[in-house]
Amino acid sequence: MLLWREAAKFGVVGGLGWFIDNGIYTLLWHGPMADSTIKARVVSTVVATIFSWFANRYWTFRHRRSERPWKEFVLFLIMNGIGLGIVVACQFVSRYVLGFTTFGADFIAGGVVGLILGTIFRFLAYRYFVFSQDQPAPVGDLVPESVVAAEEGLAARV
Repeated sequence: MLLWREAAKFGVVGGLGWFIDNGIYTLLWHGPMADSTIKARVVSTVVATIFSWFANRYWTFRHRRSERPWKEFVLFLIMNGIGLGIVVACQFVSRYVLGFTTFGADFIAGGVVGLILGTIFRFLAYRYFVFSQDQPAPVGDLVPESVVAAEEGLAARV
């Protein structure tokens, strides 16, 4: 149950991050960074990453965070750097290997394909490496010991 709740919250944060990332990228692509689309993607992803750090630390994985936020932040940046590498690699291959140079091609390669692959990596990395502090289950997940004992007793009789 906790895994699904974390995945749902991660999805909400990711969706908002996607709008931030691609919104800024669109503005930069059509404006001051029209000649540097890879750099525009890096800038937009860095801004979305800062948002994502706060949202994931204080909402998605709030029950897993440690008392050492700087350690988590460094790990978060490393994992996001790898995730950014996945996004940029997809866009790089599309643009410089396959020769697709339109905004739509960049958007699909980096903002869709790269983002999907990077998101899968990030969720697993955040859950198992960044916000991996073992914490007690949230209050809603606690089951009284008497209920657990009764269920065990019932299972033993069956």
